[in-house]
Amino acid sequence: MTDGLVPAGSPAGTVFSAAPGAVARIVGVSLGHRTLAEADHWIQELDPAPVLACTHLVPSPYPHVAISLLTPEPFDTEPSLRAAADAAATGPAGRAVLFPGSTRLTGSLSVSEILQRSSIARVEILGSGPAGPSAVVDTGDFVRPQFRSGELVLVTTPAAGGVLVPFERRDPTPCCAAH
Repeated sequence: MTDGLVPAGSPAGTVFSAAPGAVARIVGVSLGHRTLAEADHWIQELDPAPVLACTHLVPSPYPHVAISLLTPEPFDTEPSLRAAADAAATGPAGRAVLFPGSTRLTGSLSVSEILQRSSIARVEILGSGPAGPSAVVDTGDFVRPQFRSGELVLVTTPAAGGVLVPFERRDPTPCCAAH
């Protein structure tokens, strides 16, 4: 973690906060990214990296992707996009791109390993509820959990071979690519 920012809480749910003496805040940034991939790339290039970075689809003043960051760093936003940035910073939900432990979620891992290696609070199977601790998730080296009311939830779907895969894939199938 950088600049004294640490996840706090129990394995059943992580709340992100600053270590004593650190000044961390959630900052909303809206630069007019048109796609999730553009926003992801911008986030991945930040130095220092924020502890938590989420993307948010916003409708105004035109459809684009806003970003919320848990960081001690200040960021500028175009004035015409300030409302979208503020909504991202204060919203209860988002799509996590960077989060504590995100770099350790590669290859095939059990649900238990995912929960131990990262700040993901739980793994769900789309439409079926929680995944069991021994279920295997083939991460495809691309994990984008949802940030819901203060905790990270990885949504998965069943795949060939009896494994689970993250619902969001790096390269979605063509029928879903434009959504």
